[in-house]
Amino acid sequence: MDVVDLSRLQFALTSMFHWIFVPLTLGLSILTAFMETRYVRSGDEMYLRMSKFWGKLFLINFALGVVTGITLEFQFGMNWAEYSKYVGDIFGAPLAIEATVAFFLESVFIGVWIFGGDRISKTAHAVSIWIVALATNLSALWILLANGWMQHPVGYVLRNNRAEMVDFGAMLTNPYGWLKFGHTLTSGYVVAAFFVMGISAYHLLKKSHTEFFQRSFRIAAVFGLASTLAVAVIGDFHAIEVAKTQPTKFAAMEAIWETQRNVGFNFIVIPDTEKECNAVEGLCVPNLLSYLTFHTADAEIKGLKDFPKDERPPVMPTFLSFRLMLLLGFAILFMAILAVVYSVRGTLELHPLFLKLMLFAIPLPYIAGQLGWIVAEVGRQPWIVYGVLKTTHAVSQSISPVQVYASLIGFTLLYSGLGVIDFYLLSKFAKKGPAPYGAALAGSEIPDSGAAKDLQPLKEEA
Repeated sequence: MDVVDLSRLQFALTSMFHWIFVPLTLGLSILTAFMETRYVRSGDEMYLRMSKFWGKLFLINFALGVVTGITLEFQFGMNWAEYSKYVGDIFGAPLAIEATVAFFLESVFIGVWIFGGDRISKTAHAVSIWIVALATNLSALWILLANGWMQHPVGYVLRNNRAEMVDFGAMLTNPYGWLKFGHTLTSGYVVAAFFVMGISAYHLLKKSHTEFFQRSFRIAAVFGLASTLAVAVIGDFHAIEVAKTQPTKFAAMEAIWETQRNVGFNFIVIPDTEKECNAVEGLCVPNLLSYLTFHTADAEIKGLKDFPKDERPPVMPTFLSFRLMLLLGFAILFMAILAVVYSVRGTLELHPLFLKLMLFAIPLPYIAGQLGWIVAEVGRQPWIVYGVLKTTHAVSQSISPVQVYASLIGFTLLYSGLGVIDFYLLSKFAKKGPAPYGAALAGSEIPDSGAAKDLQPLKEEA
């Protein structure tokens, strides 16, 4: 493998590993803040116990997310120096704002929330976790606006053999970036909802802390259903934007080879055969793709053959990832509906098979999210900035394959160790369950002494 392929592989592995932690952080911060707000408003200690239990899991996940995210930014200078030189003035701006504003708020107020429970009022304590949740989601906004600019560059000029920003407002209001933000954010909420429901299902099956986990499950179920519906709606708008701004990606997502009107929707196709939808009997709904994309059955969709071969993305992984993501999305929606129905009726424990299903369904939203990123990033190839800069021109010129191999092996070993630590800690404290009544009011620091001890290997590894 050459430097370009090795660097792409390294960035793919590190970013996909990082993305294991980000979506749970996005959603679990909101749920934890909601639970603590319910405690402040009702005075019910159950909600305080909930905020501490789920907050402890949030903190473990947050710590890993911070550690794994730092290496991504280093790679822009190490592996992708030509990219940084060419578009650094534009791409660096939102990342700088994310670090100096959003991450600063997260870092400050997460400390207030952890250690300030017996030093500030209940209301101020709840406000601190809401600020953490807001900052976490704001951090995602700036990063996704940066990524949105890579997908659909706006507000720039090419001058002195580099891209220079001339309209920051254009990047800030880029529809592609905002749709990507909404789609990504709500998918993170789904991850957190299924995480909470899965752990709650485990305890309900064991008949442990029944009332606690019935309430947790119900809150997460409603949150999860609303988020799943939002993912679907925003995803529809996002697909329309992709069709308008990235026609090669859209054609690869749907395996469309010839430019045509009245395009049907393929459920299954072998892209390498270049078969069109209407030619595959029993696997196509006529006119559906044109209607879904542009809301008119006779809309024209450009095919891959209208573009040079060196500007076409890899079709098979883009097509299959998109189809698998849709399939998982429908399964997740079905489970979310059942979760709301059973939890609102109070009949969860009468459906042990469903509880087992929810426990084993925890990874499904994670997988769907990873597939979505494969569609977004592989489907953008061969461009690193769509239509502006190709990936082969963005890699650093001064590094060798040996250097990238060495760093790739190092990252793999480091991340494997971090993954084991994270899984161990989450599993241990999830199985342990919440603090007993009275204990939640006795102290304010979310990670108790046992948690601090178990977090020590994580600190040393970081």
